[in-house]
Amino acid sequence: MPDPVVVGVDGTASGHAAVRLAAREAVSRGCLLKVVHAFTWADPGGGYASARGAASRFVEEAVAFAKRSTPGLDARGQLLDGPPGRVLITQSRFARLLVVGGDGLDRLGGGSVARDLVPRSWCPVILARGHRPPTGPVVAAVDGSEFSLLGLRFAIEEADLRGCPLRVVHVVDEPGLLARADRLLAAVPAEQRRVLVGPPGAALVRATRRAGLLVLAPRGAGGARRIGSVAGEVLRRGGCPVVFAHGLRAKRPAATPRPPAASPEPPAVQQTSVGE
Repeated sequence: MPDPVVVGVDGTASGHAAVRLAAREAVSRGCLLKVVHAFTWADPGGGYASARGAASRFVEEAVAFAKRSTPGLDARGQLLDGPPGRVLITQSRFARLLVVGGDGLDRLGGGSVARDLVPRSWCPVILARGHRPPTGPVVAAVDGSEFSLLGLRFAIEEADLRGCPLRVVHVVDEPGLLARADRLLAAVPAEQRRVLVGPPGAALVRATRRAGLLVLAPRGAGGARRIGSVAGEVLRRGGCPVVFAHGLRAKRPAATPRPPAASPEPPAVQQTSVGE
């Protein structure tokens, strides 16, 4: 059986958005959806049985919701003991994707999602946003690093699965760097490429307002084990689901993935300012 899509739930509206998105991802890949809830008990004075019963209901209701919202889905639930971050990192070892709700960051340990879960996951992490199915193109943010190529590869596959347009974007701080952006995106068909001008974090946050999915690698200074400042800003403020396409199992790509139907003589890069 293919590796499952794993979604973490906590009984909140944010968790429902994550379940809906995870169900869609599981069906498109023809794999199982595994719904998990990390149970911790901090009050030794009593109430354990009722708290655990409520946690079990979170899982059962999430599985039922996933099956109702996505026909043909194979979904199963599991209640696991331990802190959410540790539980989800462990689950990522055997998952194709890991999905969490973006509005429930505090319930997942505050900043620990950014500091621990995303860079330490063994598979890509999708942060769900909003309460309606996302629409719009799949946007891949690239910077020329080998880590961003992992994101580009994922974005190409995701756009194909969704049957939606692919946009490959690169952000430059100032117009004087447009020539470098042109070289970086030279292999990308003209209709798929975009250059954003402005502070990278703010530019990508703005791009999420019109995207169905934003894909980027969460690398920071020192490599993939620390989340970068740009990825951190998108995690906090992004307006659409965001995929952090780092996975400790993933092999670094040997060459740049080529989007389909590349133009032999691509025209000039389309420029978009952050304020537009």
